[in-house]
This record gives sequence, structure tokens and C-alpha cells, in this order.
Amino acid sequence: MLKDDFFKIITIDKGSAAINVVLELNPDHKIFKGHFPSTPVVPGVCMMQMVKEMVEISTGKSVLLSKADSMKFLVVVDPRVNKVVKIDISYKESDETIDVNASLSAEGTVCLKFKGRFVVRDLQPRKCQRQRRGYTEKSSV
Repeated sequence: MLKDDFFKIITIDKGSAAINVVLELNPDHKIFKGHFPSTPVVPGVCMMQMVKEMVEISTGKSVLLSKADSMKFLVVVDPRVNKVVKIDISYKESDETIDVNASLSAEGTVCLKFKGRFVVRDLQPRKCQRQRRGYTEKSSV
């Protein structure tokens, strides 16, 4: 989870199937010491994680990315220059999936465009394959 460490929410506007969020990036975050020390850049995976976390906040559901129809990283985000970013998300929910259209922008310039699907995470413990097939463990003493 990157919220409250990598970024903080400044404003959030939730609709029935949309969310618009303004975030403040932490330019001193340890990620930027390695990505990249002299010229920090927000990693694409972090941009996608921010989108994922905003989908979770909007829907109240834990999700996993299952399909990316389109994921375009258009402009580099330097957290020293672009400390504030905006994420706009529209989505359509079903019982098990959430189809998402999202963009991340800095100073009005779109930096990320995403269209894809998240699956709602089953938070129930899963049985191992052997248990699903009806096998039982026999202990020998």
C-alpha cells in the first residue's frame, strides 16, 4: 500500500461509478533513491498501484488487476516538479469484476491512460489443491 507514505490524498470526489482524486506525492520517498537517484521518476508500477488503491477506496472492495486492455505511460512524472497529480477513474462493477477507465495527470498533462479489469479479491482462506480434490493428510506416528 502506497497511501499515506508514497502519496497522500488532498481531495477526493466520489460519484456512483467514478472517482476523481488529487494526490500529493512524497518526493523524499525511498523509492526515488533507486528510481533514479539524480532524476527521480514515479515508476509505472506505482502509478498503477495508485489507481488500484483509488478503485478500492471508491468501491470498498479489495481488488487484483486481471486484465490490461490498454496501459500507456505517456509522460514521465518527476515528483520534485510534479508533486501534485490527479487521478480520474470511471468504472462499471459486477459481482466479481470491476471494469476501469483511468487517467493520471500532472499539471493538466495526461501521464498514464489505463483501460482494464480488476477482479474482486476473495478474502476467504483458500483450500489447497489436495483438499479441493478430497485428499486428506494421514499422519504416521
